[in-house]
Amino acid sequence: MDNYNIIKRPLRTEKSVADGETTNSYHFEVDLRANKIQIKSAIEKFFNVKVHDVRTLVRKGKSRRVRFKLGKTRDWKKAIITLKEGSTIDFGY
Repeated sequence: MDNYNIIKRPLRTEKSVADGETTNSYHFEVDLRANKIQIKSAIEKFFNVKVHDVRTLVRKGKSRRVRFKLGKTRDWKKAIITLKEGSTIDFGY
């Protein structure tokens, strides 16, 4: 899998901002097929940082009603990246 397709976007929520300030960890939406080794190498390549730990979880899509039919939101994968001491990622926010 190509490194450019693994990381989709950073997640900026209240919880992810708090984690970034306290535990030096960042949240990303990643491809469902990517494993932890691929995610780690992609983060290290793009942001030029050293990754300490990678945790992943798959968020299942919810059922939603669209007019008169039932629809479903998509499944997606979330990766929580913990960096080594002295490494930070600046998103420019």
